[in-house]
Amino acid sequence: MKKRILLFFIILSQVTFAQSVKKTMKRLPDTGQNTSYTNTFGEDNDYSFNVPFYINNGDGTITDTITGLMWQRTDGGEMTIDSAHKYVQSLTLATYSDWRLPSIAESFSLLNLQMMNPALNILYFPNTTAEYWWCLDTAFNNPSKIWVTNAGGGQGPHPKSETISAGGNKRFHTRAVRDINIPSIITQRFTDNGDSTITDNLTGLTWQKFGTNDTMSWENALQRAESSTTANYTDWRLPNIKELESINNVKANAPSVYTTFFPNLKAANYWSNTTQFNHSTNAWYIDFKNFGLTTYMDKSARSAYIICVRNINKSTTAITSQTTTNKVVAFYCNENKSLTILPSQQFKNSLLSVFNSSGQQIFTTTITGINSAEKFEIPLPPLTTGIYTYSLKNDGQISSGKFSVNNY
Repeated sequence: MKKRILLFFIILSQVTFAQSVKKTMKRLPDTGQNTSYTNTFGEDNDYSFNVPFYINNGDGTITDTITGLMWQRTDGGEMTIDSAHKYVQSLTLATYSDWRLPSIAESFSLLNLQMMNPALNILYFPNTTAEYWWCLDTAFNNPSKIWVTNAGGGQGPHPKSETISAGGNKRFHTRAVRDINIPSIITQRFTDNGDSTITDNLTGLTWQKFGTNDTMSWENALQRAESSTTANYTDWRLPNIKELESINNVKANAPSVYTTFFPNLKAANYWSNTTQFNHSTNAWYIDFKNFGLTTYMDKSARSAYIICVRNINKSTTAITSQTTTNKVVAFYCNENKSLTILPSQQFKNSLLSVFNSSGQQIFTTTITGINSAEKFEIPLPPLTTGIYTYSLKNDGQISSGKFSVNNY
């Protein structure tokens, strides 16, 4: 089975005009696509990282363990964008009153491209009549248009007047989000590495500085990306649609890119490696000519350019596991060699043990001083590729689960 698993700590956020960016998401979630549509290597299904994993908190909220954001489970219904701002400002849900509208990057991160209408995991986010969801971003130089995500899996700016409450005929709903942890600031988002590559310090991805000068079909795009050797790296690939969206600059247009760092990206279409669900002849692309909206077209169309991406650190994998006892969730990240615990209750004096696949205990530590139900990280020794189990004893109760480590 062709599969490369890549997982890494990355940061996503609301983008400001300058290099400084506000971190609101720890990692960029996978698109959720797990179906193969071609024998050509390089499609979305061939690369999996940060598989979406949610916790239903049982109080009308959902925690996204990948981004670290908390979401309103059932959206607030159809309303104008002005009403949406008032709605989130006055919302008190699960005792929290710091709800807000999501940025377009945050809202897009929630979509699942293995589904559509809605392109959401409806086990955690119940289906509503929503066709679109409002975001806080305004279209560049056009205050009459607001960025939205849509139930089909795309995103782009739409006129405020399209929603029913504003006299239109479409349903724009509001889903509130809040920060579980206080966002911090990255002072320099992009780094020019001087070898025709650009590192995005916000996402942990490295991009080619220069995209192609010619357009091509989707199959040829996959092949071109996989054979690229820029800066002597051989692990370049075509980005998935969420990765491609992450370099869109909502403060610019035609092209809606960071031209200082990507000087030859055109006001044109760029392929992703993501296929449109249930329409195997179509693939998603981003249109840098029209604000950076994401949509799809026939894979045979030779009308899109490409820019390739690679991961800085590929030796990271974390598979989340949830246990029924105490509702503990744990995942391991090889980048900082730690096990992250997401408990639903207080942990004051606990014993954590980690075992290999043979049942041999390889690590144990006593956890003290955790006086809340918020996440905490436990440093572990370097682990080899394999399946591991953990046992967490807390006040006489035991939680256990599994996680996997893949080193490439």
